[in-house]
Parts: sequence; C-alpha cells; structure tokens
Amino acid sequence: MKIIFYGTREYDHYYFDVLAADPEYGCEIRFLTANLDADTAPLAQGGDAVCAFVNADCSAPVLEKLAQVGIRCLLLRCAGYNNVDLAAAQKCGITVLRVPGYSPEAVAEHAMALAQAANRRICKAYIKVRNNNFALDGLLGYNLYGSSAGIVGTGRIGAAMARICHGFGMTVLAYDQYRNPALDGIVRYVELDELLRTADLISLHCPLTAETRHIINADTIKMMRDNAILVNTSRGGLIDTNALIDALRARKFAGVGLDVYEDEDGQVFEDFSDDVLQNEVVPILMSFPNVVVTSHQAFFTRTALQSIAITTMENARAFARGEKLVNEVKG
Repeated sequence: MKIIFYGTREYDHYYFDVLAADPEYGCEIRFLTANLDADTAPLAQGGDAVCAFVNADCSAPVLEKLAQVGIRCLLLRCAGYNNVDLAAAQKCGITVLRVPGYSPEAVAEHAMALAQAANRRICKAYIKVRNNNFALDGLLGYNLYGSSAGIVGTGRIGAAMARICHGFGMTVLAYDQYRNPALDGIVRYVELDELLRTADLISLHCPLTAETRHIINADTIKMMRDNAILVNTSRGGLIDTNALIDALRARKFAGVGLDVYEDEDGQVFEDFSDDVLQNEVVPILMSFPNVVVTSHQAFFTRTALQSIAITTMENARAFARGEKLVNEVKG
C-alpha cells in the first residue's frame, strides 16, 4: 500500500519513518510538505491512500480529484473531521479513517496551561521581567482552588480536563448530550445555561457541528460571569470571534485562552515572522492583556505524536487487509 502524506513536517518523520520500515505494516510512504487542496490533489497519482491533517482541504472538489487518480482511502492523522465532506467521500468511494483518541491528556493539560497563563498573566509577567520590570501591576489573578469549572463536552479530552480541574480542588460542572459514566463522583451534569452562569472557568471540548457552531456567541457570553475564564482547545468555530472581541472590549472576561480560532486555516503551522498577517483576528485578540493565543499545539507532545502515528498506520493496515475498520468515519 502506497500512502501519500500531505502537509508533513520534520516531526512527522520521527514516528512515521520507523513504522513505515516495519514489514508488519507493509506500506510505502511518500511525504509532501504541500498541504492537501485542489491544486495539490493530483500529486497523489500512483498512491492508494492519502494522509492529511486537521488543516487540509477535504472538500468535495478535492475528494473528486483524489478519486480520479485512484485514491481509495483518506487517513486523517487527527481526531476532528469537520474539514471533510463525508457525503462526497462516500460518493467517490473513499473510505475515511481518523485517530479518535491519541492523547486526551495532552490537549487537556494544554487547556489548563492556557487557563493558568490567562489567569495569572504569565505571558505579560515574562515580558515584564525580561525588561527588568518586577512590579506586580496588571498581574493579579485568582485561585482556581475552590472555584467552579464548566466542561462543555465530556468525551476523552473533556473527561481528562474534568479530572485535572477536580485535582485542582474545583467544583466541576459538565454539559454533554451523553453522560460519561467514568466521571461519576467527579462532575455534576447540568444544562448549558446553568454551566455558563455559574462556572468560573469554561473549557470547550466538543466537536464542531452545525449544532455547536458559535455555541459561544453574544447571547451565551452575556450569561457568563464577568470574571470568567474561557478556554478553547477544540475548534475555532465554536466561538463567534466578533462577539468574543466585543465582550473583551467591554472587559467581560478575567482571561481567555485560545489554541484555536476562526479562520485560522491559512496560518496553522506556518511561519509568518517575516511577513504581514492578512488575517486580522490574531493581532486584535493579542491586543488584549488577558488573552493568550497559541498555535494549535495542544496535541503536540511526544506521547500524542507516537499514538497518532501508530493508530494511523493501524488504520492503513486494516484497510489494506480488508479488516474491520474501527475508526471509520461515515456521513
């Protein structure tokens, strides 16, 4: 089986090269630095499958071009699949496989790091000390111990975040259509309105769907406490960016931590340090002293990368052998 990898970085080689050399997987990998889109799809000519990441364009036109060059399988080396037109994939005869749980703790730990950085103004404090300014002005935070956390979505990652918040001595509220029995005794499930009204820390851990898009909007933001901390490590589209910016200007939040944001696709994993950003979202968000933005890196740990590689290769092997596809995504 020949797999064409799109949007690869140096760290992808660390784990996939080793596995590709293992005869147990029986595959050949061709790495491309170019990301998957309508222009680069024809580069998959001669392959059996393509492997793409969360920032790839897997829309209908792209999938149609992949099918035309003989691609039968789309391997997502990520958990999310909102960038994939599943109906088009089925029509094109392309099987879609994902990595549903690589390292929930990696993302949850980063979510808590964002909450702490925003709450205690870590980034601002670092810059001040670098400039020999040791004054405490503008650095006041509050204890998470004894406060309440609101977890929106209690799948693997949300559950990991709930356990972290519980370990911090927080009262943990949760909202999800499906209750996670593993969290019995740790969280109390409530309706979203109650969670938004009472939580001091709100952390988003749900997939991006038609129902969850802009789940955080002008109306739901009004429900939140003025000194709440909002964290998003899931998908940017969960938050209405314009409503968030308006709220920040009105001094609504104690802190906001974002690893994802709307319209980030053209910037994810790219270096613009010697360029001018065309997207205005990040400069505006970074103008607020209580906002911390990171580069879609919540997943980025050695443990997670190794798990992603192993599951991706197991997905490929199962497809090649006609075995049961436990990680298949269907429309």
